[in-house]
Amino acid sequence: MSAIHELHPHGLWQHFSAICDIPHPSFHEEQIREHLIGFAKEHHLEWQSDAAGNVIIRKQATPGMENRVGVILQGHMDMVPQKNNDTVHDFTTDPIKAYIDGDWVTAEGTTLGADNGIGMAATLAVLASKDLHHGPVEALFTATEEIGMIGARGLAQGILAGKILLNLDTEDEGELYIGCAGGTRIEINGDYTTEDVQNGLAYKTLTISGLKGGHSGCDIHLGRGNAIKLLIRVLHRLEAEGVRIASLTGGSLDNAIPREASAVIAIPQSSRVACEQIIDQCSNTLRAELAVVEPNLTLTLSDAAPTAGLMSLQAQNRWVAAVDACPNGVQRMSDSIAGVVETSLNLGVLSINDGKIKAHILPRSLVGSCNEALCDAVAGLFRMLDAEVIFSDSYPGWKPDPDSQILATMKRVYAELYGQEPGVQVVHAGLECGLLGSKYPEWDMISFGPTIRFPHSPDEKVHIQSVVRFWDLLVATLKAVPQA
Repeated sequence: MSAIHELHPHGLWQHFSAICDIPHPSFHEEQIREHLIGFAKEHHLEWQSDAAGNVIIRKQATPGMENRVGVILQGHMDMVPQKNNDTVHDFTTDPIKAYIDGDWVTAEGTTLGADNGIGMAATLAVLASKDLHHGPVEALFTATEEIGMIGARGLAQGILAGKILLNLDTEDEGELYIGCAGGTRIEINGDYTTEDVQNGLAYKTLTISGLKGGHSGCDIHLGRGNAIKLLIRVLHRLEAEGVRIASLTGGSLDNAIPREASAVIAIPQSSRVACEQIIDQCSNTLRAELAVVEPNLTLTLSDAAPTAGLMSLQAQNRWVAAVDACPNGVQRMSDSIAGVVETSLNLGVLSINDGKIKAHILPRSLVGSCNEALCDAVAGLFRMLDAEVIFSDSYPGWKPDPDSQILATMKRVYAELYGQEPGVQVVHAGLECGLLGSKYPEWDMISFGPTIRFPHSPDEKVHIQSVVRFWDLLVATLKAVPQA
């Protein structure tokens, strides 16, 4: 076991270290589910697992706290599986190699899973505690949050008795979140005709790499490069020299900003020098444009084996133009909440191969009608190419309640602990609170967590001291929950 289990608070970090040892990417949560059930049995706690794959564990109030409002501690079981290209790692079988790096905990070449492993670990530490003061506690561990919020979507009404939900899945210590954006997943499926391989072509692989990526909600305002959009931009320039596309792949998840993208292309021998000059120009241009946010951006050209077919010229021209024109990034800032993104879109995945094109796109908005309008715009663009457009996994936003009782309680507790007021925020990412609140409208909800940077990317890290403050706030809040 790594040294992280020796950090304070010991119980939380011990549980997090154990979680890192258990593979739990989205759709592969069987082992972590069994771990949670085994924990409940070991500690003689009531538990159940529902048809959606969620796990619920209940703990009675500590003596003298029986009359407090019941609290639900909620987080999700899955993690985003992202790794660097040079990292050998199977997320379905291999443990996360977490280690201490100065003031942070991070992982070797992969996502850390602090999103939402720290939330799970804190909940387990509360359930295992013998000396904390709290009323009735229900722990809700939801399944497959990162792709479709499947567990929250499938949670039955009436299964939970608590009235206060503490969602432990945000990433800025000192901020209390009282609202979030809604979103809709968009899948684009298209066909294209191929042409026979022509003579006089040099086959190359054109790659954009070295980008930071990140969470398509929390990090979208940072202006980071989208590898797919940047690669398409270069390809658009190369079309004038007769360059043809054999295949393309970029991104892996719609909720992660693409860090890398590559295309196998065919360059006419007569245009090789001109194409190399264009690529050098594009490299210099992109590095200059993104010098501050993407200092490691790299555009490379390498040899590739000839392939069996190329996109027809007409299909290539239409699809490159459409992807180039597809909205991406921040579309509008909120008029009512300063500094908060209202509406955004992330072109997260693009694949072109063997006559098939597939794209995954995730729009988000604090305003439902704006999300619908952006979905319509994307659909209209790609339907002009006769592509199939599929909408799925829509989830509602969480409307802020500035008069929330648990918000008032936590603001008071935070001020008592740290001598200052916490921030009160709305997050552009999608939280399960929106879906859960639609099933339990009587819940008083708030979300908070430690400081996590670069979630959904191999640079993910969690600040050690912020975990201490997060834990202390959680413990003090449970003690301060009002009477029923």
